[in-house]
Amino acid sequence: MKIMVVGGGGREHAIIKKIKENPNVTELYALPGNGGIAADAECVSIGAKDIPAIVAFAQEKKIDFAVVAPDDPLVLGAVDALNAVGIPCFGPEAKAAIIEGSKVFSKNLMKKYGIPTAAYEVFEDVASALAYLETAPIPTVIKADGLALGKGVIIAQTREEAVAAVRSMMEDKQFGESGSRVVIEEFLTGPEVSVLAFTDGNVVRPMVSSMDHKRALDHDEGLNTGGMGTIAPNPYYTPEIADVCMKTIFLPTIDAMNKEGRTFRGCLYFGLMLTPNGPKVIEYNCRFGDPETQVVLPLMESDLLTVMMATANGTLADAEVRFSDGAACCVIVASKGYPVKYESGYPMELPADTADRFIYVAGAKKDGDRLLSAGGRVLGVTAVAETLDVAVKKAYEHVEKVHFENGYHRSDIGARALAALQK
Repeated sequence: MKIMVVGGGGREHAIIKKIKENPNVTELYALPGNGGIAADAECVSIGAKDIPAIVAFAQEKKIDFAVVAPDDPLVLGAVDALNAVGIPCFGPEAKAAIIEGSKVFSKNLMKKYGIPTAAYEVFEDVASALAYLETAPIPTVIKADGLALGKGVIIAQTREEAVAAVRSMMEDKQFGESGSRVVIEEFLTGPEVSVLAFTDGNVVRPMVSSMDHKRALDHDEGLNTGGMGTIAPNPYYTPEIADVCMKTIFLPTIDAMNKEGRTFRGCLYFGLMLTPNGPKVIEYNCRFGDPETQVVLPLMESDLLTVMMATANGTLADAEVRFSDGAACCVIVASKGYPVKYESGYPMELPADTADRFIYVAGAKKDGDRLLSAGGRVLGVTAVAETLDVAVKKAYEHVEKVHFENGYHRSDIGARALAALQK
């Protein structure tokens, strides 16, 4: 089979490595991929948002199955365009990808169908948003409506921070047109959980839960990032809570999308907060999370490509979706200065993959035989073990074998989860 994966980060590298395990895969392409992914797939210099070029390449190569991984091409209709020329595809159509493409849409959907989430207000002009903030409870959460590379959410601890966030989004256009509307919502408390789920629009098959670490520095300090590391499973996500989430969030969301004529097929990401009043939705993503994918897929025991194809053709009920009882830890190694200003282009030394260690490259380029850093988040080092404490220990042992100038990483990935396990 000829397989094409659209995207070029650590998430895509994890998907590609897992797809490679299927013995029927004869050709595997990444568009655009990166210097690290080139070891596992043929990289083609077509941007993830260049949908006409993606479709033309897929037709030329007679691709049997495509995977569209990032949010931008999904929201822009890459799956629609590929399906239109007869190429089966993993990922939601544009009308369903709006669940991530518009925070306003997703919040209104939850309100309409009684799916638990934070109370909120929507604003389309600066003046009304600022007027609301004069009396809004603090802390509060400010969200840009559209896509913003995972950075369009500000938790304002003071009224001044809230005002500054609204002005940066709506006046300064920090996130472009994504900030032309903002959602101001209630600040929730409790442990956060990420749950990725396969769905064909009828059946929901959750993957193992995970815990992301968004802040740039140890002790959850510093700026918000796309994710500095993650662990799985999340100890706060008990079987009892999983049952509640299935009944009150997962299935109702799929039903709601069907009723809206926006059937969702692909990977639906549920960002949850386990509040004192029960689980609530913080956000939806229309695709695999990054870096959650880097700990979830190494624990997957069933064949990813088979499950993806079942998701696309509506036979997920008949597919085996199984995960191990072990644990995984991923530590992201980034360029110093990320997520603001950083330098790259430094030669990288990386250990090889083993049975329980995986190197997922997010930002790198080839320079002859050398691999150079080429991004903010450069790579993820994932270790798998029977228990979380061993997985964390092994991940950090492997991180010490990664070398490139200007690299940095958090030293406390998994610490909060391990503390929870000891309670």
